[in-house]
Amino acid sequence: MKIKAIIFDMDGVLIDAKDWHYEALNKALSLFGMEISRYDHLVTYDGLPTRKKLEMLTIEKGLPVGLHSFINELKQLYTMELIFSKCKPNFLHEYALSRLKNEGYKLAVCSNSIRKTVEIMLEKANIIHYFDFFLSNQDVKEPKPDPEMYITAINRFGLKPEECLILEDNEKGIKAALASGAHLLKINTVDDVNYFNIKERIAEIERSEQND
Repeated sequence: MKIKAIIFDMDGVLIDAKDWHYEALNKALSLFGMEISRYDHLVTYDGLPTRKKLEMLTIEKGLPVGLHSFINELKQLYTMELIFSKCKPNFLHEYALSRLKNEGYKLAVCSNSIRKTVEIMLEKANIIHYFDFFLSNQDVKEPKPDPEMYITAINRFGLKPEECLILEDNEKGIKAALASGAHLLKINTVDDVNYFNIKERIAEIERSEQND
C-alpha cells in the first residue's frame, strides 16, 4: 500500500501561528477582565476553535454567553492583524510542497481555524496553490479532536485512510488523525515540516506495509 496523499494541519505545522491565536484571544478577553494563562492554553485550549474555547470559559470562569459573538469577532480581527504583520513564506515548506506535488502526491490542509483565516494564512505564506483543497472548522459539524475533518478529506480524495499521511502537532489533532485510520507524522516545530522528514516517514510506512 503506497501513500498517495499528505494532509497537513496548519497552526504549528505549516504556519508558526499558535501564539497568534493565543495573543489575539487574550487581547479580546482582556477588555472584559479575563485571560487564559499560558499553562491553560498549552494544556487545555490549544488546537480548539475559538467558539469552543469561549464555551469552556463560560463553564469554567463564568464568561457571559451574550459576549461570545462579540469576543469571537474581535479575536478574528486581532488575528488578522497578526497574520498581516507576521505571516511570511517559509522556504523549507515551499520546497517540500513543490517537490511532493511534482511527485504526484495529493495535498490538503485541515485546520480548526475558520475558513477566512486558513485561506489568508496560506496565501500570505505563498503555499495555497500547492493544495488540492483545504477544510476549516466551518466545513464540518465536529472540529478536532473529532476525526470528521480528516475522514472528510480522505473521502474527498477517494482514498483509503491507510493511503494517507497526516502531519499534526498537538494532542487534539493527533487524536483526530489517529482516529481517522490514517498514518501520522508528529510535528514538534514548523521546521520539522520539510521534504526529507516527510519522505523518510513515507518510506518507513511503505516498508512496514511490505513486511506485514
